[in-house]
Amino acid sequence: MAFFVPSHNGTVRGVTSTVMGMTTSASVPTGPQGAIADRGTVTDRLVEANERYAAAFTDPGMDARPVLHVAIVACMDARLDLHAALGLELGDCHTIRNAGGVVTDDVIRSLTISQRKLGTRSIVLIHHTGCGLESLTEDFRTELELEVGQRPAWAVESFRDVDQDVRQSMQRVRTSPFLLHTDDVRGFVFDVKTGLLREIDPA
Repeated sequence: MAFFVPSHNGTVRGVTSTVMGMTTSASVPTGPQGAIADRGTVTDRLVEANERYAAAFTDPGMDARPVLHVAIVACMDARLDLHAALGLELGDCHTIRNAGGVVTDDVIRSLTISQRKLGTRSIVLIHHTGCGLESLTEDFRTELELEVGQRPAWAVESFRDVDQDVRQSMQRVRTSPFLLHTDDVRGFVFDVKTGLLREIDPA
């Protein structure tokens, strides 16, 4: 099922997407006074891009409250361009992303602040096909413990069935005592090959 978000004037916005390639690079030597050598790291390039962005930037006059009163929880996967995929504009939503897009305690923290202090009411949960968490297990924590001498306090939150994990995330949201609004919670799986969302029945 495709999921579309209306624009501010009530019409459905068209979706466009621009893919920008970026290569990675290791740290490079610095010159006098720590100056970065030509090209630099990926972070240096991002800072340079920000300088160009800021040169033409004007204050949009928004506050922190999302215009559409919606919070989106999604995977951090680099293939998901949420604003383009959902027809969203700057200021429309809160976006909370982590590995897998799973609802952890910290996601509940962000959603609670989003609802109680910043006025959101709807929650959209988005997992996706081909997620890296499908190839991990909780053994990853044991491997880390053997490597660094300390076991992580957090769970990997790996899964084998993406649909069932979306259902679990919806259930975690709907049963949280901290959230004010749990009547409009919907979950989806984004297909990274087609760009379409498929809605998951919570039952």
